[in-house]
Amino acid sequence: MNWLAKMNSAFRVPPMTRLRIFLALALAVFADGLQLLLGPLGWAFVDQAIDCVAMILVSWVIGFHILLLPTFVVELVPVLDDLPTWTACTAAVIALRKRAQNSPPPTGAER
Repeated sequence: MNWLAKMNSAFRVPPMTRLRIFLALALAVFADGLQLLLGPLGWAFVDQAIDCVAMILVSWVIGFHILLLPTFVVELVPVLDDLPTWTACTAAVIALRKRAQNSPPPTGAER
């Protein structure tokens, strides 16, 4: 298997099941709640570690989406990390993926 096929399989989007949706939202709510408990300034590098783990786990559960990158960057700003950005972004990615999953594939006339 060549490297392009390996990369393509690594970024394949899994189907949105109830379990995946629940797990992704639970991870996002847990990450946001943990950062809220740490306070507005957080602890040195603990907030960043939470963000890294949240990014990896949410991407693993529902697949990587480009919307996760700005959320990761916004979470690095000290006061903005108190906003529920992981929860909001995960809900938005789930909604986009569900819409794409439920839409019918294009036919030959629509291409």
